[in-house]
Amino acid sequence: MQPLLEDLARNRPGDAVRRKIHELQPNPVLRLLDRWRPSSEIRSWSDGLTGERITGKRLDSLRSRGWFTLHAIQWVSGADIDHLAIGPAGVFSINSKRHRGKSVWYGDAAITVNGTVQRHIAVSQSEARRVSRTLSRRCGIDVLVRPVISVVHAVKLTVKNADPPVLVVAVEDLDRILSGLTPALEPAQIAHIYGAARDARTWAA
Repeated sequence: MQPLLEDLARNRPGDAVRRKIHELQPNPVLRLLDRWRPSSEIRSWSDGLTGERITGKRLDSLRSRGWFTLHAIQWVSGADIDHLAIGPAGVFSINSKRHRGKSVWYGDAAITVNGTVQRHIAVSQSEARRVSRTLSRRCGIDVLVRPVISVVHAVKLTVKNADPPVLVVAVEDLDRILSGLTPALEPAQIAHIYGAARDARTWAA
């Protein structure tokens, strides 16, 4: 593989959200004040940033067990992948969803938050398919990608599906569940996929 021009392994969890917050309010003092205003758009983005940082910390703890993690991977469209985990159990595209103090219920193909249906499942599946196509093309092999939703700060998470199309887990259990899955990749395959994933050119096509 060619030498890296931009190494995405340097990204911190939530870096894409940080950039968005700075775009919305360049003034650091006003930005800090906006984080505490209930109706502020910046407060909403800041909540998301907190969720991504917590999820990222859990994922990064997997590194001692043969996993690699990447964060805030941006597409040319401006959209981003919150987290990507590559390890013995496979490749996982992880969306962080912070629902502080709310009840989250997942059954079949739908997620509700305090009884309101959300699009989390469809969005996560679409992202995983796109990541799979992109990595497969760059790596020259079929790279299967499983979608995951990391639920942060929910007061209750209920999963009513024995074999869900999207893995929905509380962030406190994320590292344990991923590391406990059946191995699917050899170390050489993991290294090959990670080498492609960390190169910004992979996501620029």
